[in-house]
This record gives sequence, C-alpha cells and structure tokens, in this order.
Amino acid sequence: MVTKIKRKKNIKKSKNNKGKSQNTLSKTEIKLRQKQRSKAIKKVISSSSGIIAAAAVIGAILFVVAGPKLAIAGGGGILIVSLSYLYPDMALWSFLIYLPFSGTVTYWIGGGSPIFQLAKDGFYFPALFAKYKEWKSKRMPMIVPKGLKQPLMVLLVICGLTLLLVNGLQQLKPQGGEKPILLGLMGLKSFIGYLPLITCAYYQIKGKKELLFLTRSTLVLAIICCVLGVIQYQFLASGRCKGTDHLSGADLFKATLDAKCFVGGSLVFSPSQNMIRLPGTFVAPWQWAWFLIANAFFTFASAFSDPSPLWRMTGLIGMALVFVNAVISGQRIALALVPVVTIILLILTGQVANLKRFLPILAGLGLILGIAAAASPAFLQERIDSFVGRWNASPPSDFISEQFGHSSGGQKGILGKGLGRATNAARIFGNVSLIETYYPKLIFEIGPIGVAGFLYLVTTMVVIGFKSYRSVKDKNLRSFGASFWVFVLIISYNTYYYPLDVDPVTVYYWYFAGVLFKLPEIDREERKKLIEAGELDPDI
Repeated sequence: MVTKIKRKKNIKKSKNNKGKSQNTLSKTEIKLRQKQRSKAIKKVISSSSGIIAAAAVIGAILFVVAGPKLAIAGGGGILIVSLSYLYPDMALWSFLIYLPFSGTVTYWIGGGSPIFQLAKDGFYFPALFAKYKEWKSKRMPMIVPKGLKQPLMVLLVICGLTLLLVNGLQQLKPQGGEKPILLGLMGLKSFIGYLPLITCAYYQIKGKKELLFLTRSTLVLAIICCVLGVIQYQFLASGRCKGTDHLSGADLFKATLDAKCFVGGSLVFSPSQNMIRLPGTFVAPWQWAWFLIANAFFTFASAFSDPSPLWRMTGLIGMALVFVNAVISGQRIALALVPVVTIILLILTGQVANLKRFLPILAGLGLILGIAAAASPAFLQERIDSFVGRWNASPPSDFISEQFGHSSGGQKGILGKGLGRATNAARIFGNVSLIETYYPKLIFEIGPIGVAGFLYLVTTMVVIGFKSYRSVKDKNLRSFGASFWVFVLIISYNTYYYPLDVDPVTVYYWYFAGVLFKLPEIDREERKKLIEAGELDPDI
C-alpha cells in the first residue's frame, strides 16, 4: 500500500515537472538543431535542383513539340519519379494524398491520357524500390508480420504457375495480336501490386505522431472530396452543368465524359428518369461509391478514437458529409453500405456501450442528417425508392450466383483462364471478360486453387489483425485498431463488385492492414515513454 502511494506521488511530481524538463534546452542544443535543420534543407535543395532543371527543360521541349498535356506528363513525370526515389517516405505520403484526386487530374488536366492514369504509380513504385533497398541494407524483414510469409508464398507460387502455364501457353499461340504475358503481368499488378504497402505502412508509421497524422490527413481529404462532391451535385442540379437529362433514348442512362462536371470523370445526371450516378473526384461513379464506403470506416475512427475533442468533432462532420454524398451520388451500394458499416462498427468496436462519446456523436449526426433530409425529403425518398426497386429487380444474391456460374462454367484445369483475363485495366494487351464480382473474377483468372490461396492470405491477415488490436492497452489506439480491423475484415470477404482491384480501396486495404499490424508496437513505445516519465504505473 505504501509503495502504491509513493508511486502516485512520483507520478504527480513528474507531471508537474514535465513541462519544465521538456521545454528546457541549452543554447548548444538549440544551435545544434538549427545547424542540422539548415544542413537538411541545403541537402534537399542541392539534390533537387538538378532534377527540377532537367524536368523543366524536358517539359519545355515537349511543350513546343507535342503540346501542354505531354509537357506536363513528361516534365512532371520525371520530377515525380526522381523525387519519389530520393525521398520515399514523402513520396508515400504524397501518394496517399494524390489518390483521391487522381481522377480529376486525369480528365481535367490530362484529358483522359493513359499516362495521367498511371501518374499515382509514379509516386508508389520508385518509393517502393528505394524502401526495398533501405530494408535490404538494414536487414529489416521484408514480410511483416512473420505470420504472413507462408500464405503469401503460397499465393505467389500459384500466381507464378498461372502466369507460366496459362498465360505462357497462350503466348505461344496469341490470337488477334494479343500479348498474354503482358496481360498477365498487368493482371498481377492489379491483383497484388499494392500488397507491399503492408510493409511500407508498418515501417512508415513509427509512432503515435505518424498514426495521428495519417488518420487526420485521411479525414481532411475525405471532407475536401465530399465538399467537392456536394458542389458537383449542386452545379448539376442548378443547371450550371448540363448533365445528361437533355439527351434522349439510351443516352439518358449512360455515363459519359461529355457530361463531366467540376471534378471527376464520367457521370449520369438524368433526374427526370430517376437516374443519377456521380463520380465525385474519381474517374467513375462506382469508384466514388467505394471511396465513400471506405471513408465510412475512417471518419468513424476519427470521430470515436482521436484523443483531441476538436478532431473528434471534425470526424463527426466527416461522417455526416459521407452520409450526404452516399445519398446524392446516386450510388445504391454506397446508400446501402455506409449506414450498415456504421452500425457494424458501433457494435464490433464496442463504441455503442461508450455512452459519453456515443450519445453526443449520435445526436450531432442525427441533427445534421435530419436537417439535410428536411431540406429535400422528395429527393431522399427517390433515392430510397431507386434502391428498393433495384434490389427487387435484381437481388445481389442472384447477381453473385449468376457471376459464380459464369466464372466456373467452361473452366479447364485448376489454374483458371489466365491472369488479367477479367481485369479491365489489362484490356490494352488482349481480350478480357467483364465480371463484376470479385471472387468469381478470381475463379475466372486463377481458378479455385488460386482463390483458396487468396482466402488463406486474407484470413491470416484478419486473424493476425484481430490479435494485434486486441493486445493494445491504450484505449484510443485500441479503438483505431478496431475500426481498421473491421475494414480489413469486410473488404477481405466482400465479393460484390471488385473494390480490391481498383482505386482507392486496393490501396487503402493493404496500407491500413500494415498500420493495424503496427499498433501493438506503437502501444508498447507509448507505454514505455509514459512509464519513463513517471506518468504510468508499470503494473497497470
């Protein structure tokens, strides 16, 4: 008892002296920090100036020879690739920030050029190569956590066999100018090309500071994109953008780039036909839908888990904007899943029992959404009727069953019909089939044995992720972990459409899995700091 009282006194003393000890720096230390900072700035300037000059010269030449779009692509591409290799950590942050705006850049600056569609990979692949060299030189594990090594090796072997035995044999007798090997490599890139983000995130998120920067920047990006989505809808509803309502026949129901408005790519806006599909800041409407669904997880995490009341309030605003955009975007999948995801998160993360946070957020969210619904009740009813009508006309269960039947029909062997054979991004290298659900697509490309290998990997990720966040003792970190784990869980086994194959979910899934796996280590470091500062009893 006496020992506990002494510990409490020591903790109180350390709290009182914390500010003094932390803020007191000698003149020598201050000068040393200033020298280090100026040295780092000079290094950045010296290493970047040559690259910037070369990019400017190439951009100027391309501007004269080929026009402004290729000038931006050429000069900007050289600049991005070079700087991403030199500063991989900054490149990975830039990659995550650029991702939600890639569709807008592609169509409003690049005019839909394929070069601009690959722009985001100009950040990712050079940074990945640089990080690989760093991990190798420092003998850091390439596969983290270790439990992923076996399932990952199994999946890679299956993909390698499919590429060699299926795509390779097709390459021997290509039809109609196809390039089956290149098609397979593009399919492999779409399938697991961003899987290394697990390791990138694991080493990039070094502590709580980086974690909060990630969650808060993701929240800010979600709010910015959602505000742009609301403006896009307002421009269309007010007639500032034409939309597709003035067209006739089948054109009333087709997404077209000619109707693009303010941000993003192709859209349909025919309110007279109760047909609205908005792309937000992305290339296509369904990508926007899955961005909203993903951010239902991330805004929830900030609203309930951020240690700052200000950021929790900002998270509430983000949640409300995601809800609003799920309605006005016309995407039925977003309208259905955003509220369902929120309810699942409340239950599985245990926040429904945390009345101090749950009730104020519920009241605030209800007030905001109530005002939005009261402002346009007819429109809300139209969206609900559209969703119910579509569900009754084509239930998702029937649609998925039909897709499974199509994929498994005519299968020869156990390795599928070849990587990339159902990947839209690979169509430039050969004929591809349109399969709109994820696991039927995998069966079509890599066969049942490949699907089993993928399920082995994602199930291992789900199990390790669960153990990781449950081992965390800090309540805020544990709450973040619960939200990330539910995201990984749902996306791992979702088969409706193929969000894991395209932006932004294919990036968010692997990256936030890496963050989830890192949480126990962050928790240990934070506890260690608190114990050393005398703010935490080591026995707790």
